[in-house]
Parts: sequence; C-alpha cells; structure tokens
Amino acid sequence: MSGGSSHEAVTAADRFAAAHAALKADTSVQFTLQPAPKPPAPPQWLLDFFHWLGQTLRPVGRLLAWISSFMPDAPYARIFLWTILVAAAAMLVWVIYLRLREGVWRLPRRRRATSAVVETEEEAWAPDAAPVRAWLREADLMAEQGRYAEAVHHLLFRSIEDIAKRRPRLVRPALTSRELAGADAIPGPARELFSGIARLVERSLFGGRPVNAEDWSSARAAYADFTLPGTWRA
Repeated sequence: MSGGSSHEAVTAADRFAAAHAALKADTSVQFTLQPAPKPPAPPQWLLDFFHWLGQTLRPVGRLLAWISSFMPDAPYARIFLWTILVAAAAMLVWVIYLRLREGVWRLPRRRRATSAVVETEEEAWAPDAAPVRAWLREADLMAEQGRYAEAVHHLLFRSIEDIAKRRPRLVRPALTSRELAGADAIPGPARELFSGIARLVERSLFGGRPVNAEDWSSARAAYADFTLPGTWRA
C-alpha cells in the first residue's frame, strides 16, 4: 500500500515539474517584470522659466520673511496679521486702479458717501448765465464770420473749464480732450455731449476736414445741453 502511494506521489511530482517547465517555455507568458519607463524630462524652457521666476520672487520672499520676523509666534495671531496685510494690499491696488481709470484718488468704502457729496455739489453748481452768454456771443461772432472751426474750438475750451469746476481733480494740464471724453468720472450724457464737440475739433485740427455751419449748430446745441445741471445728474 505504501509502495503504491509513493509511486503515485513521484508521478504527480513529475507531472507538476513537466507542467512548470512547459509553462516557463511558453513565450506568451511573461515572468520577469520590466521596470517602468522614466517619465519624460520637462522641456528646458519650462525649467528656465521656473528658475527665472524663483530668482525674481526671491526679494519678495525675503521681504515676507522680514515682515514675518516682527510677528508673534502664535499661529492665530500670524494668520490674523497676514489677513490684514493682504486686505490692505488689495485695497491699495484697487485705489491705484480707480486713480488710473477715473483720474481721482478715492477709497472704495467711501464711494457712496463721496457720490452723495458730488451729487449735492452738482445740484448747487450751475454755470453763471452772464459768462455763458458772453462765451456764446464770442463763438457766434466767429461763426458769423465763417470761422466755424475756431468757434467750435472756443466751445471746447469752455467745456473743459466747466468740467474743471465740476471735477476739480480730474482736469490736468497733460490730459487731452479725448482722455477727458473717456473719463468715467463724467456722467454718460455729459461725456457724450463733450465727445461730440471734441470730435469736431480733432477732425478740424488733425484731420484737416473743414467745419461747416451745420457742424457749428450741432456743437452749439451740444454745449447748451452740456451746461444743464440735469445732464450732470444722470
């Protein structure tokens, strides 16, 4: 009995060895795993960019480290102080943006109050009738002589003076009429009327195109509407 069992065990072992050898000989089965290929190296221009960025921001990092050295070691205190600094920097950037866009220094949180003060001032301000009539008489005299371009230019100067009275911080010597026509600090209706007068002057001075009687009438009507207080409250 024991001899038969031993013979069967040997036969089974031989069959297993033969099956294992056949399996290893099968080329469709992979027993040795190859290492994963290395990821491609980033392009040199990207490495150069990050190197340049690191060099450029290094002074900023030193500045932040210097500021952080004055802060307490408490984590929550540091978070609070950094939040205040970031908010102050954001407000400074916004104020500079408003200065570039509108030509005035103004804090965002005071916008509503400032607008209310400006509206009150505009309601109280109105051009003196006598000077306006004098300006128009001078311009009308030029137009009667056929000097339409000079008459329109005359109205443009007067319009700029009116803007300076309503927006004292907006009008500066280096500011052109085209820049004034695009200033958001001037209400839309007034800005549109002023732009019409400025376009006629630019067309005459820089475009060499003559200004005729119809152009003059249009500019005179635009200036008359430009001086109305309601135009500046729109």
